Amino acid sequence: MGFIKAAILAGTVAVFAATSAFAADVKIGFIVKQPEEPWFQDEWKFADVAAKEKGFTLVKIGAEDGEKVQSAIDNLGAQGAQGFIICTPDVKLGPGIVAKAAANDLKLMTVDDRLVNADGSPIEDVPHMGISATKIGEAVGETIVAEIKKRGWDMKDVGAIRVSYDQLPTAVDRVEGALSVLKAAGFPEANIFDAPQAKTDTEAALNASTVVLNKNAGIKHWVAVGLNDEAVLGAVRATESVGIAADSMIGVGIGGADSAINEFKKPAATGFFGTVIISPKRHGYETALNMFEWVANGKEPEKLILTAGQVALRDNYEQVRKDLGIE
Repeated sequence: MGFIKAAILAGTVAVFAATSAFAADVKIGFIVKQPEEPWFQDEWKFADVAAKEKGFTLVKIGAEDGEKVQSAIDNLGAQGAQGFIICTPDVKLGPGIVAKAAANDLKLMTVDDRLVNADGSPIEDVPHMGISATKIGEAVGETIVAEIKKRGWDMKDVGAIRVSYDQLPTAVDRVEGALSVLKAAGFPEANIFDAPQAKTDTEAALNASTVVLNKNAGIKHWVAVGLNDEAVLGAVRATESVGIAADSMIGVGIGGADSAINEFKKPAATGFFGTVIISPKRHGYETALNMFEWVANGKEPEKLILTAGQVALRDNYEQVRKDLGIE
């Protein structure tokens, strides 16, 4: 009997050892388009948590253009990786990314931005975790409308800065979702001004918004919507630069990045009124875990997983972050 127990125990240990050894052989890439942005830093941080829990190797790569994306995929193939997650700098690179992944025998998942075909339709065969962009945009719009009413502003006297990055479908969906709510509440379409940004950062948004403000100096109350917190922060900085008071601006961002949280922490309130916090935990941790399960156990992820956000303001952002598992 003792021999049998010992044999069973030895077999169990062997199974655990084999499982551990296999996990150690799993290598997964995580490619992002703007590695310096806090959102992507957080995604990587939570992906690292998954890697430590499961014992696989995570390879983090920044790829800011199509050439770097192609090189990154080849690099992962040469390293013996089995799969990768990507947020591409250009969704139209989709067919090329799919082909390059296949050539390197790599499983492919996307996060944040979904790959599209040449005709602009989504590549539905590639598992994707993204954000319900329209719904999040609508949350931005609802927050702005409620605050306009609270402040007693007449909408015909308010200007809206549409900080735009229209080459990215997600950006269009977010912004148009917000504006649809404003229009439904009676906001005049003639008072919506486009501020196209060259990049998705604060400086580009500031430059684009300043042009709008200078052209419409007679408008004293403003709201701003955009792709992310950085876009809206750029609009807020622009209003400050032309002398518009903080209480005459309602900017609501998307993302809940450190830049937004730092704005809430300032001693005096600024024109950055709120943000819809999207948890990078799911986008980093869950995608990495899903890719591991696909590689290690053949469990393919769902084709489309959409996450939601929660509105955070200066007086409740700490609780919202806790609720979303960020703190």
